Amino acid sequence: MRAIPLFLAACLLVVAGCASVGSGAHDPDVLATALANPARSDADRERDGRDHPADVLALANFRPGMTIADIFGGGGYYSEIIAGIVGAKGQVRLINNPSYDGYAKKGLATRLADNRLPNVHYEVSPPDKMALGNATLDGALIVMSYHDLYVNDPSDNWPGIDASQFIDQIVAGLKHGGVLLIVDHQARAGSGKSDSQALHRIEDTYAIADFKAHGLDFVSSIPVLRNSGDDHSLNVFNPAIRGKTDRFVHLYRKP
Repeated sequence: MRAIPLFLAACLLVVAGCASVGSGAHDPDVLATALANPARSDADRERDGRDHPADVLALANFRPGMTIADIFGGGGYYSEIIAGIVGAKGQVRLINNPSYDGYAKKGLATRLADNRLPNVHYEVSPPDKMALGNATLDGALIVMSYHDLYVNDPSDNWPGIDASQFIDQIVAGLKHGGVLLIVDHQARAGSGKSDSQALHRIEDTYAIADFKAHGLDFVSSIPVLRNSGDDHSLNVFNPAIRGKTDRFVHLYRKP
């Protein structure tokens, strides 16, 4: 009769070990530690007050050892924070297209100088060939750039993007259970994607329908970047609203 209790005890040990790995057990202060890193710049700390990265990234629950793609990540503000979260055994793929690279090049030169972020891999790729592979990513994020998928402005060095194909690459790249974090500027009710070009805004309900149509589940949103004083009529670069726009924060998951 002793064989049964011993067998059960062994099973419990195995299950407990697997649960520890699968649940991503980690230092609960890993995000706070990444944000408090003294190596972060004063400019980044000043931006924290506007963008509330502690709340935004807590929604995604990125963890040590993960591979995360910061897509159209510009100058790498979020990439640096996430690098501190995923740690030496994790990886951040900071991916810009040539237009974003031109815009962010100066800031990136400082951020990535002397291999100060060894787990951040910077890539410049055309938007139709991001080389995300299949099930390579634990997570991805697009911060205030999702609306650019629906902009076509060659005069501003921004060629049109096949938004559907772009999103399909991300979905294919995510592992099952992987998450996509989206932050963007809210547009007028009922406008869908139509204000993307003129105002650099997109409607939150359009985003939900868009990502659902590509096979992702909408998980949740948080109101931390909402601003009821923004009537959604101004271009986001207008000095009257810049840095204070009404923004939605969404989390999606690949089934």
